[in-house]
Amino acid sequence: MPTNRQILLDNRPQGEATASNFRLVSSETPALRDGQVLVRHHYLSLDPYMRGRMNESKSYAQPQPLGEVMIGGTVGEVLQSRHPRFQPGDAVVGMGGWQEYSVVDADQPGLLRKVDTTHVPLSYYLGAVGMPGVTAWYGLTQIIAPQAGETVVISAASGAVGSAFAAVAKARGCRVVGIAGGPDKCRYAQEELHFDACIDYRQHPDIKSMAQALKAACPQGVDGYFENVGGYLLDAVLLRTNAFARIAVCGMIAGYDGQPLPLQNPALILINRLKVQGFIVSEHMDLWPQALQELGSLVAQGRLRPRESIALGIESAPEAFLGLLKGRNFGKQLVKLI
Repeated sequence: MPTNRQILLDNRPQGEATASNFRLVSSETPALRDGQVLVRHHYLSLDPYMRGRMNESKSYAQPQPLGEVMIGGTVGEVLQSRHPRFQPGDAVVGMGGWQEYSVVDADQPGLLRKVDTTHVPLSYYLGAVGMPGVTAWYGLTQIIAPQAGETVVISAASGAVGSAFAAVAKARGCRVVGIAGGPDKCRYAQEELHFDACIDYRQHPDIKSMAQALKAACPQGVDGYFENVGGYLLDAVLLRTNAFARIAVCGMIAGYDGQPLPLQNPALILINRLKVQGFIVSEHMDLWPQALQELGSLVAQGRLRPRESIALGIESAPEAFLGLLKGRNFGKQLVKLI
């Protein structure tokens, strides 16, 4: 069995996360028992939700335990199998964590799934046709539920969730407006992801300026908003919402380091009769097949072609993750492990 390099959560952040919160170790991979498979990870997914898991405070999921392999989605291939449903060479997706190999109890539902790489690249199963894509699909179709011609907005528009959101929304005839950081990301959002407009939040660093930019980009107001960031962006969007607008709350990355995120005008929720709903995509597994089918079709048709930022080697994961939290990535952030 191979030697496995792993990254553990060594200690909890005090404010901003740092590379010293993590520790790289090597361990011997245990021999397989009946019902288990050995997976060699090709790619590791890095996602903003991981920052919240590093904290010990109450959240929708248990904190990442100290001294254990960091949680994370992975894709790879089966190297050895003692389970009849999996064979060596099978391409698989699972939650293998920040490590090069994983031993998986394949009888446990949801831990490992075979995937078809004929029309969809393996890495896409961690992004466009994976958890981020389904997150975008669910928030848009099940909470915002737009009608053709309505205007929908998303923050963190150039990332993995934003790219899928744009494709699914355009397929429903929406006007799609993104918020992203920097002219390159906004250009990419419009030219490659087909957003109708993209607002550079670095050029609009306060509520008043952002609200004016939203007014120009959304002349008919905002009917739906997919929230990834929070902070003043949410305040600015609330000022532009139409009556009965819907807000899908997916993330609040502006507050992951512990900063308070007060709302300046909560009365707008009443005035505009808004629906504001948070969601966790893993609580809606019954809808994943429907979402993945649509997302896979959009990729196969060339209507969803997201960009990827790829760091090399397991040792690069902490710095790549910290860069993701600062918006330094361009598209889906992955770590290539092979």
